[in-house]
Amino acid sequence: MRSRRRLRWVTIPVASLVILALAGCTQAQLHGFLPGFQEDQPAVTNHADLVSALWVNSWIVLLAVGVVTWVLIVAAAVIYRRRRGQTGLPVQLRYNMPIEVFYTVVPLILVLGFFAFTARDQATIEARDPNPDVTIEAYGKQWAWDFNYLDEDVYSTGIQGQPSEDTVGSGAGVVQSQLPLLVLPVNKSIEIQLKARDVIHSFWVVDFLYKKDMIPGKTNFMTFTPTREGTYSGKCAELCGDYHSLMLFTVKVVSEQEYEDYIQGLKDAGFTGRLGDDYNRNLNEPGDGSSEVVGSDSSSTE
Repeated sequence: MRSRRRLRWVTIPVASLVILALAGCTQAQLHGFLPGFQEDQPAVTNHADLVSALWVNSWIVLLAVGVVTWVLIVAAAVIYRRRRGQTGLPVQLRYNMPIEVFYTVVPLILVLGFFAFTARDQATIEARDPNPDVTIEAYGKQWAWDFNYLDEDVYSTGIQGQPSEDTVGSGAGVVQSQLPLLVLPVNKSIEIQLKARDVIHSFWVVDFLYKKDMIPGKTNFMTFTPTREGTYSGKCAELCGDYHSLMLFTVKVVSEQEYEDYIQGLKDAGFTGRLGDDYNRNLNEPGDGSSEVVGSDSSSTE
C-alpha cells in the first residue's frame, strides 16, 4: 500500500507538469518545430498536419523508449554495483529468457507500428485526385525550373539564383525577383507532374513538409491542396551538380482571382504553349540509339 501511495504522489505532480507544459506550447512546439505553422493560422497544405502528427508522435514514442532504456541502465549500474568487501565476480547467468523475449518483442512491435502508421499516412498523401482543379507540369534542370500550367496552356520559367548586390561574396542572399515563380490558387486541388531535363532533382517546398524526386524519363506526381495564402521558398533537395545550392524557386499561394490575373498576365506577355520534353538534355532513349524523345511536344514555345 505504501508503495502505491508513493507512486501516486510521484505520478500526479509529474502528470500535472506535463499538462501545464503542453498547454503553454506554441504552434511551432506542438508541431515539433517543423516549418510552416503559425499561431491562429491553418496549415500550409491539407497534408501538413498529417506529416506533423507522424513526426511528433514518433518522437514521443522514441523518447519513451529512451527514458525506459536510460532508467534500466542507471538501475542496473546502481543495483548491481560492487559493494564494500565484495571480491571476485558476481554470479554469471548464461541467459534470461523473459528479458530476451522482451528485448525481441518490443523492438519488433515498434518497427511494425512505425511501418503501419507511415504506410497509412503515405497512402493518403500519395493518393492522386482524379479531377484536380489545377494541373501543373514542373521540370527540374541544371539549375532552375520550368512550370507549365497545362489547363491554361501557359508556362513560366526563370534562372538559377543570382547573388544580390549587397551580398556578393557572402553567400547570404539571392535576387528573389529573378527566381522561377510557381503561383497556386488557395483551396484548390493541385496536381504537379514532376519531371527532369538532365539529372535527378527533387521538388521541395519547405513549408509543405514534403518533397519528391524528379527522375529523367519518369513522371512522378504530387497532389495537395494549399490552404493558406502566402509566399514560400522552394529548392532542389537532390545534389545535382555545381550550382545545386542556387536551384531555388518561389511559391505564391494566392486567391482564385489573383491566380486568374497571373495566368492572364502570362498570356499577355506571350508565354503561351508548353516547354516540353524536346528541351531535355537526355536526347537518347536507352538501348535503341534513337535521338528523338518520346512524347516531345512539337508545338512548344521557345
